[in-house]
Amino acid sequence: MAMRREPHVLVVGGSDSSGGAGIARDIETIASIGVRTCLAVTALTVQTHDAVMEIHRSPPSLVADQMRVALQANEVAAIKIGMLASADIIVAVATVLRKCPQVPAVFDPVLASTSGRALLEADAIAVMKHDLMPLCCLVTPNLPELALLIGSELAMDEDGALLQGQRLLAAGPQALLIKGGHASGPRSTDILLHSDQEPIRFDAPRLAGSMRGTGCILASAIAAHLAKAKSLEDSVREGKRLVFDTFQKNGAE
Repeated sequence: MAMRREPHVLVVGGSDSSGGAGIARDIETIASIGVRTCLAVTALTVQTHDAVMEIHRSPPSLVADQMRVALQANEVAAIKIGMLASADIIVAVATVLRKCPQVPAVFDPVLASTSGRALLEADAIAVMKHDLMPLCCLVTPNLPELALLIGSELAMDEDGALLQGQRLLAAGPQALLIKGGHASGPRSTDILLHSDQEPIRFDAPRLAGSMRGTGCILASAIAAHLAKAKSLEDSVREGKRLVFDTFQKNGAE
């Protein structure tokens, strides 16, 4: 009974059989911050660290039922959304979110795997922007995702990314975090955008190499800190720090 009253993050996303991303990364990250998780699994994938071989989508009604039961069973203080796979699943998730507007939702718009395999049906982006994003307190696209979401070319500099971010904000999310991991230069800068505030930048040295699951880690860490009643800005700052520390440790191993 005591566990029910502890703050939980409801993780809505797909599995990654390699453990490098998806709900495995989400649970690992949220637990490291001292917050419990509950789950709604949107898809099962068969993949290694290099390729996605199979994707099996959950029925939309099953995703919605998992969410409803998790919300009933636990003190859900934040929701982290990752891979959604199809327009029908997006609609199902949005239907449940509308019933709990008091719970902040952090959405990492997973469109493709690191290896390039599409993880979302092509016709689902419009549904995502119209039905889901307005229900989220934060959406966390990287630069390629940002370009795809607004149907544009990849931004070539920070000014271009800010213009694209402002266009996506018009789709209705309360805030947008543009991730700078795909940019160039010695610093990796993420930019937090609100429609009525100046951009807030979160800066860190750019580390050499690459690591899977950084988007999952960041969004999950932000959700976990929101669940602990931190502000959005502080939650982003702590999430950025965790990604840097994890990346640095991974590169040293």
